[in-house]
Amino acid sequence: MSSTTRKSEPPDANAQFAGLGSTLDFMRLLWALDHGLQLRSKRMEVEIGVTSMQRVVIRLIGRFPNVTAGRLAELVHVHPSTLTGVLRRVVDRGFAERERDRTDARVARFILTAQGEAIDGSQVGTVEAAVRRALARLEADQVDAARIVISAVADELARADR
Repeated sequence: MSSTTRKSEPPDANAQFAGLGSTLDFMRLLWALDHGLQLRSKRMEVEIGVTSMQRVVIRLIGRFPNVTAGRLAELVHVHPSTLTGVLRRVVDRGFAERERDRTDARVARFILTAQGEAIDGSQVGTVEAAVRRALARLEADQVDAARIVISAVADELARADR
């Protein structure tokens, strides 16, 4: 099976990785997740014209019209400078409009264009659709447990090394 069509491992497949220990095995799965996200994101850019990060930003602007760049950065857990390029591409491609805040000219606010609304409503071939299908196969308590684990790992990665 090619790496682009890799399926989730069955529970009994964990035995073959027992020698790795839980940390290395978990990291192996995180790398598989990262690889899958990158592949799907590249495919999305070719097929629908936006990367997965750009689409997430478009979706968030759709949920929170007039959202600030700073708030978007908080929502996607990236540094504002990282989001600057993403927002520039979203605006340059005509998916959103950037407006200056009426009370503070230093603050940019974003709204979707009609083209952005079309991307916001599109589901086919997206990372989000794949995640939705995966989550639908799990029980609510499993999703909650996964959210807790992923949050803990993300928080620890964001901390300074000690």
